[in-house]
Amino acid sequence: MAFAFGAATQVADTRVGLVAEVVTLLGGAVGISLLIYAFAARPRPQPASPPSRAPSAKPAAQPRTNRDLALGAGGIGLAVVLLAGLAVSGGPLLAGFGLALLVPMLAGSVYLCVRFFRANS
Repeated sequence: MAFAFGAATQVADTRVGLVAEVVTLLGGAVGISLLIYAFAARPRPQPASPPSRAPSAKPAAQPRTNRDLALGAGGIGLAVVLLAGLAVSGGPLLAGFGLALLVPMLAGSVYLCVRFFRANS
């Protein structure tokens, strides 16, 4: 929250300020939505199977869908594009602020990719 407030004080009626505002809003919206999806997505219901009599030590991990990988990779790609735009138009200071603001988005995206690879390996 402090980073978002600090970045909001730098927004002016300039091209750099508008780019910073877009990165803040888009990064926050995508980051929150990816984190909500990552933690709230439920596995698809499986058809009922008869219970086995032998107790299993560890339930088998369900394979994740390709949607997890696509959303995670898309989020990482979007973050790279946004940070590159900030670095080109606003310099390294705004790129640093943008990186701090995009941490939730990057965390959700990386989590989705890691969850996909761990479940399918």
